[in-house]
Amino acid sequence: MKQLVTTDWLNENLDHVKILDASWHLPNTNRDALKEYQENHIKNAIFFDLDKNSDQSSKLPHMLSKKNDWEKNVSELGINNSDHVIVYDNSDVISSCRVWYNFLYFGHDPSLVSVLDGGFKKWSDEKRPVDKNLVKFLTTNYTANENKNMVIDKNIVNENIIKKKFQLIDARGKQRFLGLQPEPRAELRSGNISGSINLPFTELINSENKTFKNKDDLTKVFTDNNISLEKEMAFTCGSGVTACILGLANSIISGKKPMIYDGSWAEYGLKE
Repeated sequence: MKQLVTTDWLNENLDHVKILDASWHLPNTNRDALKEYQENHIKNAIFFDLDKNSDQSSKLPHMLSKKNDWEKNVSELGINNSDHVIVYDNSDVISSCRVWYNFLYFGHDPSLVSVLDGGFKKWSDEKRPVDKNLVKFLTTNYTANENKNMVIDKNIVNENIIKKKFQLIDARGKQRFLGLQPEPRAELRSGNISGSINLPFTELINSENKTFKNKDDLTKVFTDNNISLEKEMAFTCGSGVTACILGLANSIISGKKPMIYDGSWAEYGLKE
């Protein structure tokens, strides 16, 4: 897998890859990702709308698309199965990791989908090429193949509370996990899934430039949080976005594709 690429690498390969701006913001931030993209983005980047490229029939936010919808949407972005897709974001929740996960779930070659380490902030801080031009592209005929063992649902989560087949790791901040801070969505109660382990995604990221910590440091963060690297793990969060940051970090450590609770607390925490 090539989970991450550096800004140096992307700068040298700008014309040989498909670049997606996958910025997505929590509902309470009042930020407009599409507007920000239109004002400034990495040269050649295409905007990837995480909400629109999700299951439109679900009441839950950005659930995995239906297979045929994913094929149609990705084809309309001009992406081929053979393209190396580089995903970046300008978001506090590093939403590019969710889109990395989506491409893996739908069978894109793991060596041909990568997250830009440090995202748009690092890129722009380094004065690398940005513009406002919208990329023109021809529709392709993208085909998907679902890896259904990369996703779990509420029934599997509830079964695991009893059977403890895997560790369920929650990427939300500690205050939210402990129920001491209200959820950003009003329809949700506070708290966590019984038996889950809290690992705030911010612990995996270098605060000065928003890059991922190196493999050894990531390993230490997992073990310091009482997570067994030998035992199977699945990831959850508020709505399935930051869980994928943990998933990517574990993929750097283990080489494994992540298993995500797609509904996450947006489903599990619904008030009865």
